Amino acid sequence: MAKANTSFYRTIWRWHFYAALFVIPMILILATTGTTYLFKPQIDRWEERSWRGLPVAGAVTPDDQVAAALAAFPGAKFNSYRLPAAEGDAALVHIALKDQAMRDVFVSPQGVVLGALNPKTRIMQVAHDIHGQLLIGKQGSWLVELAASWAIVMIITGLYLWWPRGRGAAGVLWPRLSGGNRLVWRDLHAVTGFWVSGLAMVLLLTGLPWADVWGSAFKAVRAEMGWVKGQQDWTIGGRLPTPDADEHAEHNHATMQGSVSMAGMSGHDHGMTHVALDTIVARARSEHLAFPVLVTPPGGKGGFGAKRVMAWTVRSDTQNRPERVTITYDAMTGKEQSRETFADKHVIDRVVGYGVAWHEGALFGAVNQVIGVLTGLALIVLAVSGFVLWRKRKPEGRLGAPPLPDRRVASLGLKVVIAALFVFLPLFAVSLVALWLFDRFALPHLPRLAQWLGLEV
Repeated sequence: MAKANTSFYRTIWRWHFYAALFVIPMILILATTGTTYLFKPQIDRWEERSWRGLPVAGAVTPDDQVAAALAAFPGAKFNSYRLPAAEGDAALVHIALKDQAMRDVFVSPQGVVLGALNPKTRIMQVAHDIHGQLLIGKQGSWLVELAASWAIVMIITGLYLWWPRGRGAAGVLWPRLSGGNRLVWRDLHAVTGFWVSGLAMVLLLTGLPWADVWGSAFKAVRAEMGWVKGQQDWTIGGRLPTPDADEHAEHNHATMQGSVSMAGMSGHDHGMTHVALDTIVARARSEHLAFPVLVTPPGGKGGFGAKRVMAWTVRSDTQNRPERVTITYDAMTGKEQSRETFADKHVIDRVVGYGVAWHEGALFGAVNQVIGVLTGLALIVLAVSGFVLWRKRKPEGRLGAPPLPDRRVASLGLKVVIAALFVFLPLFAVSLVALWLFDRFALPHLPRLAQWLGLEV
């Protein structure tokens, strides 16, 4: 029994070592970009600071503001209108250029175009794209998901290694600062890992629905089980969850909408009179929805990943998912056609929605942001302290992996853990199979590499 326990411990230690070695660089990237993204509302406001607090005398209608934006970019099509957050702020008119590139055009209350931004290069969009796809598309999404899967393994194995086993609180709940440099680093790593493990696990698990492989599988299960009610309002692998999603889709941004010409927005189209944008914006203001509030014209996409609808759509696109509301109005009469709130979604989507809002630091406002920052900093401390510990114990000419367990001892507990992770984390399962194949068939022909990895029996 003691031999089996020792073998199990060594196996867990090696898993933790290799998981951490792979995850450390990704942890630094994801913790930095994720912590930055927590402050998306504040950074967006700072980025738009030149177009806020403007004079309101001589203000024109929303229709005139859209016309001014389209006139500044000949051949462009109207995509959506974002209501100003406060009186005196510029309106954001989202348009599609002739080459299908998107622009956020800021128009003053008087109808003057003040500036434009490429939504793909905005600060928070770049942080989001690094965080979710490493700026390399689907392959980057797979790497992030693989890193998240191994990070979950790292946390589980780390908690097993941390378990006190009869020790006192020092070095378990707080670090010992007088036991030498190496002991301080060891305790800093172990204690920080314990205190942050729960919050880090929540961040990792709430991020999985966005991942390409895990999110696609989750979507299929939801559809098969009948757990779908309304539109899914999170991306999967950086893409919208609908078949007709366009290439310009972004994370929680106005580019989720379609594009229509000025004729399709108001006035006359094939002899039919449409309700003007002015009327719909007035309706949207009276609803007092959470910012940002987007108004999409008939023929556009009525919500996050929704199909094109022949109605006006008003949508709160706030990061705090429970506060989101989507309302549609008949294009001819202006009569309200539908209203979807967070409470109308399936309970599974509501659970995911709460998780997404927590992940983005929006569920409890500033408190959520502070907790997110502390979690991000703790993850960085874990990564740095783990790297320092590895460098301190790494022998010359070898990787410095923990001792190889006795392969002749089969552990039921290890088999159960592997089976559970295989089912829950498909990319982890694939990577583990690949490593097993490499270990079984390639390493015997690579003795120097095996020696460097510490795999000699």
